[in-house]
Amino acid sequence: MQRWILVLLLLGLLGCWRSPAEAEPLPKVQGAPLGEAQPVAPGFRPAPPLPQIQLNPPLPGLRRLVYLSNGHIEAAHGLLLVPQSERQPTRLLSLAQQLVQRAFAARSSLAVVDVSLYQAEGYAGFGGPLPLLTASVPKARLEEFLRLRPEALGLYDHLWLNPSEPLPPTRRPSRLAETVPTYEGSLQELQDQQALQETHQQKGPLRSSGLYYHGPPGSSKVALTFDDAVHPMYAPLLLEALGRAGVKATFFLIGRNAEAYPYFVRDLAQAGHELANHTYHHVRLVGLPEEVVRDELTRTNQLIERLTGQKVRFFRPPGGRYNAQVLRVARELGLTTAFWTDDPADFNNPGSAVIASRTLRYLRRGGIVLLHDNAQETLPVLEEIAQKARARGLTLTTLSDQAGW
Repeated sequence: MQRWILVLLLLGLLGCWRSPAEAEPLPKVQGAPLGEAQPVAPGFRPAPPLPQIQLNPPLPGLRRLVYLSNGHIEAAHGLLLVPQSERQPTRLLSLAQQLVQRAFAARSSLAVVDVSLYQAEGYAGFGGPLPLLTASVPKARLEEFLRLRPEALGLYDHLWLNPSEPLPPTRRPSRLAETVPTYEGSLQELQDQQALQETHQQKGPLRSSGLYYHGPPGSSKVALTFDDAVHPMYAPLLLEALGRAGVKATFFLIGRNAEAYPYFVRDLAQAGHELANHTYHHVRLVGLPEEVVRDELTRTNQLIERLTGQKVRFFRPPGGRYNAQVLRVARELGLTTAFWTDDPADFNNPGSAVIASRTLRYLRRGGIVLLHDNAQETLPVLEEIAQKARARGLTLTTLSDQAGW
């Protein structure tokens, strides 16, 4: 009898035990005063400068030509500013071909070269007018790209020619980085959100709530998510790294980025990754008129569905800022607003080892990892994170796969 009592006690203790990560509280929804000024994204240190490729003689208008490795392959990105007088497709293609060919010649270890050609007049970087032409060229397709002619641009599936005048965006993008989900509303509304978040952590998400704070707590599946996609140079490196690690992820796309690099969006979908909504202009939605919020989400949904045929199911507000109106509009558009449980703050550039240790420290059953697609220090440790997660009996996957909806 005493032996059976001891066995039952041990089983009870094991059933109640949780890993340190699972015992950690969620990044609790916090409140923010209405009308608060938008802060600048935090950062422990600036990102390490990307190594440059020098062309000799220089290519006129070349603003930068940089490269990056994910530990297995190298990719480069060249940004070229073109005078308005040279906007003809024939000239743009010729410049892109010159840049790609010279980049491969200057650095033979490159696996892929991405190029973005912008109009020099009015160029403003992120948040400015869209490029005139973009392309992504793997080394194996270099000769094919160099043979391309202006009348047959459609034959090369990794090239985009802007069909419109490169006008400034209608809305200013937010550079607010996600830290914790932040609800802007009354105290009672905030308390309701906190209670719902706690329910999700204990019992799993309620589909009818239109919110996703935590996956099923008993599930061995951990959702891997990337915000701010897609970016040239980073997209092919991420795709290769995730493919090598055998991992699928959910990518929250900025509509403008997807517009300018549609081939990367298709690549993600074809590789089995999930595509989600991060607004069209990456704007802070709280405080905007309802019709603007609806437009930001609708345009991105329609773009993703047009490019891939994939129905968009999840949405994440930039900066994690939201209110009752944002939630209602998202729900009316068939979107579930998703947050995170595990944020290693890769946007702060703390170093690859720190990103890996933070991510692994807080991995939990039913958890949601928040990363960024253009964080250079994340790339080298993705495979390590996936392997160590598997060793713990956890599988990195998409939000939809985790939810089982």
